[in-house]
Amino acid sequence: MLGLKLATDPRWVNIVESNIEEILTDHAWCEQKAATNAITIITLNSEHTDLVTELLELAKEELEHFQMVHDIIKKRGYTLGRERKDSYVNELYKFMNKGGNRVQSMVDRLLFSAMIEARSCERFKLLSKRIKDPELSKFYHDLMISEAGHYTTFLKFARQYGQGVDVEKRWKELIDFEAEVIQNYGKSETIHG
Repeated sequence: MLGLKLATDPRWVNIVESNIEEILTDHAWCEQKAATNAITIITLNSEHTDLVTELLELAKEELEHFQMVHDIIKKRGYTLGRERKDSYVNELYKFMNKGGNRVQSMVDRLLFSAMIEARSCERFKLLSKRIKDPELSKFYHDLMISEAGHYTTFLKFARQYGQGVDVEKRWKELIDFEAEVIQNYGKSETIHG
């Protein structure tokens, strides 16, 4: 369903389990950035009432996820660390069309967002199936379902508002680009690392 070309090596979960505090901190900041991204898309495309309505809900959900991760961090006696750079996301960002028209920019931002949600969903599924911690297994299963919904929301709006843009061709190009990028990841205890 997600269309990703390259699956995460299951051994990544072993790396994650070696430093649960780090994965939780990284995950918390990923959720915060996802909420910020949704608000940015709203700000840039406020004339689309249905997009604003759905992305407001999505942003609230991402902030709820941030709070849920932070609650787990506190419950386990950890402290939310400083915000991390997400090199994977920064590399994906290079794919986005910087000189196109407003519609092209919107489509690229929506596809970029869908890709991040797709990879997060894939990672959460892997965690839900392989992590030995029962609380985190259930937690990541529930979040996997939510991320899949976010993925489809972003794709839906790219297709709906992408007049004059070959959205399917652009999505395929991004899938190909992401397959090259992700080959360098899966080696650290971060959501996309």
